[in-house]
Amino acid sequence: MSAVLFDCDGVLADTERYGHLPAFNATFREFGLPVQWSVEEYGRALRISGGKERMASLLTPAFVEAAGLPVDAAGQAEHVARWHQRKTAIYTEMVAAGRLPARPGIRRIIAEAQDAGWQLAVCSTSAEPSVRAILDVAAGPERAGRFDLVLAGDVVARKKPAPDIYQLAIQRLGIGAGEALVIEDSRNGLLAADGAGLRCVVTVNGYTEEEPMDESVLVVSSLGEPGGEVTTVLANRSAARPGDWITLADLAACLAG
Repeated sequence: MSAVLFDCDGVLADTERYGHLPAFNATFREFGLPVQWSVEEYGRALRISGGKERMASLLTPAFVEAAGLPVDAAGQAEHVARWHQRKTAIYTEMVAAGRLPARPGIRRIIAEAQDAGWQLAVCSTSAEPSVRAILDVAAGPERAGRFDLVLAGDVVARKKPAPDIYQLAIQRLGIGAGEALVIEDSRNGLLAADGAGLRCVVTVNGYTEEEPMDESVLVVSSLGEPGGEVTTVLANRSAARPGDWITLADLAACLAG
């Protein structure tokens, strides 16, 4: 049996620019914090895995003073936890309102893989409510409910680019590294997969298209969709020979080597 391990943000849906960024900024406004991330600033923040961790990166002495925050680490952590809880709620509301559609080809590949008996998992550093909301949209509620595993948030101590979440995934699924293919969108995610000894297909987005992806087996603009967006192959070090869209056979060829 083979398995596909999906990242969430940027893979299941183009969530960063159109979901997480406005949710972060709305949260900052609600709490009266002296920051609004621009598109470019958020791109730099994305080098840090995890929403709480991105928020915590703001806590310079000047920011703490301007925001009237406590100076002790425990007090600051309580504030960050409240900010992140509210941000997750705002983001989940955006997903439920249909503002973040699935990326091309995702629902098709999920359906084909499940029907072929593949195991499917999501491995994300985002909060679990956010991940499950996106998965429901991307796969449809019935298909989402059939996922074999959803790992999200603080399920591991070290977040991507550490390999921990992918190591945990193959352990929980009871498979070897040679049986699982990862689909990621960023270099941090690619390094996490590679560190776990897993082959990785990268579907880039506007934030990640210039990142080096040398460790991947295949880099594409998207999975593509019949009658819709056509896949552009950006790099191919696999046995797959994709056409206008990525098929399950292409993923199998990427996994086979």
